[in-house]
Amino acid sequence: MAQECIGNLREIWDNVDSLIFRNQVKVLDAFVDCNISSTHLWPSTGYGYQDTGREGLESLFANIFGAEAALVRLAWTSGTHVLKTVLFGLLRPGDDLLSITGVPYETLRPVIGISDSQEVEPGSLRDFGINYKESPCLIHYEMGSIDEQTLEREIEKNISEKTSAIFIQRSRGYSHRKTISIESIEKVAGIVNQRWPWIPILVDNCYCEFTDVVEPTSVGVAVAAGSLIKNPGGGLAPTGGYVVGKSKYIDRVAEALYAPGLGKDAGSNPYGYKDVYQGVFLAPKVVGESLKGASFASAFFQSLGFQTDPGPFEKREDIVQEIILETPDNLKCFAQTIQAFSPIDSFATPEPWEMPGYSCPVIMAAGTFVQGSSIELSSDGPFRPPYSVYLQGGLTKEHVIYACMKVKDRLEQKTY
Repeated sequence: MAQECIGNLREIWDNVDSLIFRNQVKVLDAFVDCNISSTHLWPSTGYGYQDTGREGLESLFANIFGAEAALVRLAWTSGTHVLKTVLFGLLRPGDDLLSITGVPYETLRPVIGISDSQEVEPGSLRDFGINYKESPCLIHYEMGSIDEQTLEREIEKNISEKTSAIFIQRSRGYSHRKTISIESIEKVAGIVNQRWPWIPILVDNCYCEFTDVVEPTSVGVAVAAGSLIKNPGGGLAPTGGYVVGKSKYIDRVAEALYAPGLGKDAGSNPYGYKDVYQGVFLAPKVVGESLKGASFASAFFQSLGFQTDPGPFEKREDIVQEIILETPDNLKCFAQTIQAFSPIDSFATPEPWEMPGYSCPVIMAAGTFVQGSSIELSSDGPFRPPYSVYLQGGLTKEHVIYACMKVKDRLEQKTY
């Protein structure tokens, strides 16, 4: 069955190879353009003033992402942490934030102040007097249920004189919807930049880097952000995050991260930058392996009778594969098998637990070299109907293929 799925995916994988090549050339050209040398790999201490490694890394990211400027720091621990810093850098009390991809991912809701708690989350945007509105209009446009004119009317209906940022979450999170494509982002950026040029668009780019040959900041987006322990870290970056975009907004984010007056000039790294430079260099290839693994998982579990999204032959805009497993036992079996066939902590047995920032128990499998890395093979899912698992990452497609085969064996043997 696995060999049949692989045979059916040849054309899809050939397209991924073409994507890898084009992105690898883009990244290599950026290294050459930025004159990256061995001195950029060295560590720094203290304030980090004149840290050539940090400055080179940020020039490199700006070049790769087609942006005016970048902030790349190991002080960030997750994508949510990066987005929180960006939001507090861009917004002020009395401002409105408008999400046009509906409700955001669960860990970002407490940051905004829209969690299930009846009380306003201390330290959230709402706690600081920043208001929030949402519309799923860009999701509807991506799925083809509304046209461009309706999209523009929906945005106009939700914008007020206080709207100070428009938020787009590209990847699906724990929702059953399409990932937002670069084409849709370019379309909405064209509308906003023409009608409301003073309102910046912020894109949560997590899981989506290098899945296309261009990035959001190349098609009119003001700011894009993500995590280095996802796609752009290539499996090597030990922690950290990035923000790319227009210089004036990057400066504000830097002051939110450090302090007004310090901005981008501060920030040291006593461990050196080799893993981050090498990680982003390898990222196009590693992301390609993840895309191949995801398409295999979709084909493989479809052949077993499960619903999958995206389908195996669909164009992918992120590295996440949803598989609807239908029962809590199936979800638990899937996660425990992924963990059992991981290089790290294979002896551990995942169980659903009340993970901070989530509204229901979540089961996660992540036998990864970097804790929490989702460019490495991992899976997670909310322990609620329809018991979907979200499979992501895979440094090699072979690891994904083998782990999926072992899931099939255990589901059939009911060894859970």
